[in-house]
Amino acid sequence: MLTQCASGFGGLSLLALLADKSFGAAVQSSATTPARPLAPRRPHFAAKARNVIFLYMDGGPSQVDTFDPKPRLDREHGQRFGDKIEPTQFNNIGSTLKSPWAFRQYGQSGIPVSDLFPHVARCVDDLAVVRSMTSNFSEHTNANYFLHTGSGLQGRPSMGAWIGYGLGSPNADLPGFIVLNGGLIPPGGLDNFNSGFLPASYQGSVFKPSGQAVANVTPSESKPELQAAKLALMRKLDAGVLERFGKVDALESAIANYELAGQMQLAVPELMNLTGETDVTKELYGLNSKTPGTRTFGTQCLLARRMVERGVRFIELTCPSGAGDRWDQHGDLKNGHEKNSLFVDQPIAGLLTDLKGRGLLDSTLVIWAGEFGRTPFAQGSNGRDHNPFGFTIWLAGGGVKGGTIYGATDEYGYKALPEYKVTIHDLHATLLHLLGLDHTQLTFRFSGRDMRLTDVHGEVLYPILA
Repeated sequence: MLTQCASGFGGLSLLALLADKSFGAAVQSSATTPARPLAPRRPHFAAKARNVIFLYMDGGPSQVDTFDPKPRLDREHGQRFGDKIEPTQFNNIGSTLKSPWAFRQYGQSGIPVSDLFPHVARCVDDLAVVRSMTSNFSEHTNANYFLHTGSGLQGRPSMGAWIGYGLGSPNADLPGFIVLNGGLIPPGGLDNFNSGFLPASYQGSVFKPSGQAVANVTPSESKPELQAAKLALMRKLDAGVLERFGKVDALESAIANYELAGQMQLAVPELMNLTGETDVTKELYGLNSKTPGTRTFGTQCLLARRMVERGVRFIELTCPSGAGDRWDQHGDLKNGHEKNSLFVDQPIAGLLTDLKGRGLLDSTLVIWAGEFGRTPFAQGSNGRDHNPFGFTIWLAGGGVKGGTIYGATDEYGYKALPEYKVTIHDLHATLLHLLGLDHTQLTFRFSGRDMRLTDVHGEVLYPILA
């Protein structure tokens, strides 16, 4: 019927779709050939974003030293803290501590940014700065699980896994959820990127930004025909196992992962090869910096852009090593935060500028966040303790209203004002909304109930949406 109606144009379209393995045989499941788990799926409604880059600032950057200036800290520096102090992680409470860095207004929006981020400051008109973020946990591991999975306990699916489950991925040759490891895996370990009770195919794949990016994807045979024969035999053996045991997630996911690994043997080397990037682009990202951490994070940011171009759905970047204990400055705040910002400032600005110049920022959601913030009073004499009661994150691109400030903390930058309080569940609901997913409808049946990333909470943060 398709070949005869309307001069056969329907038939031509069908043939084109069947020729694409995303729509053809690879999607069809049978007793011996499971469907490709990451085959593209339609969102619940029209999406603003197609991809996500999560710039994870491990350890908790200080909000009052980055994007939330507080003049009262300057006035009361060195004095006893003038508000009620909640229980702290280490109970070594010092006096009120002003920011060591000056704040200046940038862009048409006039958003204030500290001198820690001179490069990112030039991109403020693309940022939606949320100053009233909160968390339920003040300890790194639980707070990391909460930020990544919506639960403070180990074992729940990461947000990248949920997105792969909801949307799939248009690229059959790369994972839908990739973590670029700059050298520091967050407290809580790889479970921050796990698939939990979702099928294992949706878990994050950890890539290194240099050297051998992924373990065990280098072809083991010197000749392509030998490698192809080995993979064909493996498929035959896998099919026999499925015939005997039927549909079992552990088996189907393992088979799908082996198939993906075979595709990655060609796709990963091409992805990681930066020789085709111009000198101007490399300079933009800081790849020529004299600082090793800047070069490392710059490479991660450039690879993230290349992954977006190839359709990878969710990309997370972790911090480079070499700056002390992440952003977790319980002492020597000035030295530690300056090292961390030096590593990430130019690469992040380069990423935003490059995405925008290539027309990719409109469809790519970029998120900058740590697991919590830091106290406005000192820990000891020159550090800051953990603070989950009010901190700052920002979002850019992908349907976000740039040049926006949402929410506020009190005059000390300590606690989010109640009327503006934003939770991790709200962040997840907003993230899914921008990808065209209703967070209340993206569910998976497990242990007798419909589970979701936002549990039974979460409200979309509409004021920051374009």
